[in-house]
Amino acid sequence: MLDKETGAIDHRVFSDLKSLLKKGDVLVINDSRVLPARIIGVNAETGGEMEFLLLKMWENGDWEVLARPGKKARIGRQFVFGDGILRAEVVDFLEDGKRLVRFSSDENFYSALDRVGQMPLPPYITEKLEDKERYQTVYSRHLGSAAAPTAGLHFTNDLLASLEERGVEIHRVTLHVGLGTFRPVKEDEIEDHLMHTEHYEMKKETAEALERAKREGRRVIAVGTTSCRTLESVAQRFDGHFEACDGDTSIFIYPGYRFRGVDALITNFHLPESTLIMLVSALAGRESVLAAYEEAVKEKYRFFSFGDAMFIS
Repeated sequence: MLDKETGAIDHRVFSDLKSLLKKGDVLVINDSRVLPARIIGVNAETGGEMEFLLLKMWENGDWEVLARPGKKARIGRQFVFGDGILRAEVVDFLEDGKRLVRFSSDENFYSALDRVGQMPLPPYITEKLEDKERYQTVYSRHLGSAAAPTAGLHFTNDLLASLEERGVEIHRVTLHVGLGTFRPVKEDEIEDHLMHTEHYEMKKETAEALERAKREGRRVIAVGTTSCRTLESVAQRFDGHFEACDGDTSIFIYPGYRFRGVDALITNFHLPESTLIMLVSALAGRESVLAAYEEAVKEKYRFFSFGDAMFIS
């Protein structure tokens, strides 16, 4: 636990949230669900292996994908996945080496994807995930993410129920996580870094609850950087207020940013030079965050997707 005002550090276990959160707090969770977006198939003509990582669906149903090996994914090439359960044709080249792909299947696309796809685990996790639900939050609902909103992986249904019994309000937003979120910042000038867009949605019930909380001076606590980016995107859009809406956001939060929606944050430990650690530093201060990370390393806390969490309050 990190106090963003004083920089004080306290070591807790995650279930201590039941005592750290209080009646009237508003906990905002991201209910996006991870697609089994990694599919491995073969070239329909040559039989050569091809791997696609699904990133984003376009309005016409085509998909942005990363292809490996990319040089084999030429326009017009056709690929087969799961003995024909799912078929694909490359229809265009996109920026950053991505491809636009059109899928077809004799069954519902998402049913076929569930049968042939694998979870898009980070490269540092080398063991195959036998149970796909381990990479989903217990409250996930809406398919669309290329990676899990990992701060939410710590929650259980029992813990959520305990928080509600304590008087904590729990409300949902949806932000479909893209891989661009994890791309390191390489530009000399931080302002030159371009964030990829991600689609978000805030329902009327959540917007009204957030407006009440802000009006009454109650804390808004984001679960994960994805919930945080959604809240700040909406607050920016409506001049510090919340309204039901959806849209695409490429918000980049780094030190110097003035938060308008979020008071506190639950988040995992992030990679150096990532946009995620910059967001955390914007909320709690760079020096305090670095000190907290040094403490976490000393205590042998786990970093990244299935790692430990910190509560910045």
